[in-house]
Amino acid sequence: METPNKFKILCIESTCDETAAAVITENREVLGSVVASQDDLHEQFNGVVPEIAARAHVQRIIPVIDQTLKNAELQLNDLDAIAVCNTPGLSGSLLVGVVAAKSLALACGLPLIAINHLHAHVYACQLESTEPVFPCVGMIVSGGHTHLYQYQNALTAQYLGGTIDDAAGEAFDKVASMLGLPYPGGPAVSQKAANGDPKAFDFPRSFIHDKNLDFSFSGLKTAVRYAIAGPGEVDFKTLEISEQKICDVSASFQQAVVDCLVKKAIAATKQTGLKTICVGGGVAANSSFREQLRQACDQNQLTLHIAPLKYCTDNAVMGAIAIERYKAGLFESLELDIQPGLIRH
Repeated sequence: METPNKFKILCIESTCDETAAAVITENREVLGSVVASQDDLHEQFNGVVPEIAARAHVQRIIPVIDQTLKNAELQLNDLDAIAVCNTPGLSGSLLVGVVAAKSLALACGLPLIAINHLHAHVYACQLESTEPVFPCVGMIVSGGHTHLYQYQNALTAQYLGGTIDDAAGEAFDKVASMLGLPYPGGPAVSQKAANGDPKAFDFPRSFIHDKNLDFSFSGLKTAVRYAIAGPGEVDFKTLEISEQKICDVSASFQQAVVDCLVKKAIAATKQTGLKTICVGGGVAANSSFREQLRQACDQNQLTLHIAPLKYCTDNAVMGAIAIERYKAGLFESLELDIQPGLIRH
């Protein structure tokens, strides 16, 4: 595929449990994209097992990159740079992606670009927008992250607040497990919530009236546990819960999460004076959250950009933020290291 006068970047994503690669041009055209999910490997554990994730990345990283290049109808020597997420994430998973990227950069004599996974989630909002989305309040809501940032531009961000315990997506997974629903929990809980009463249970909404921009979902998770089984020891695998109760708990839990997310997102705009909100991450695919946040933005005369559904969960296309770093000449040496963990300010 000929793309004259357009630089092309191979982006690699392996921060958690998706092995992904994409080729992006300077005008954000996606020439090829492949995502290899590991949901089937982690389902029996109701969450991601780091060692299993890392081993799966080792097996899949080269085939995923190879298939991406085939889809793009390109060879390695057609590329202009290699980009990779090196933070934040699971140590073993990050290491696989970074080693692959550094090896390709060295072998092909190409510049290496480092990507922050969180900021890439926010940049996903720019992918299909015909207008600039920055400056903005950026919200990342996923299995491991619930954070707010103030963005001056795509590459300049100030941390505003985030979860002090469970992330929203993690809470969805844990509640789904208690209700006997499949992993990943977000889609499963949302499906049941559609047939439930969001006012059936008065679950807590931690920090919702506080001036800070932090979140907490551990108390909500515990309240759900008591609503399902009461205090004391319980074997959730044998616990019998009526279908209606599953739906009502799901709806009430989801509403509590959505209330907190929407309230803090709007509060962040008031504190920063910004009039635009950008949202990315797996939980951004939740239809109730998307609709209620859109209504709140309309009421407050704010512009809302939410990542396209296909780019909410982890993928390499959101690595298009590397375009901005390429243009700014922000390249890395082959000494680039991983920075694991949950928060990278």
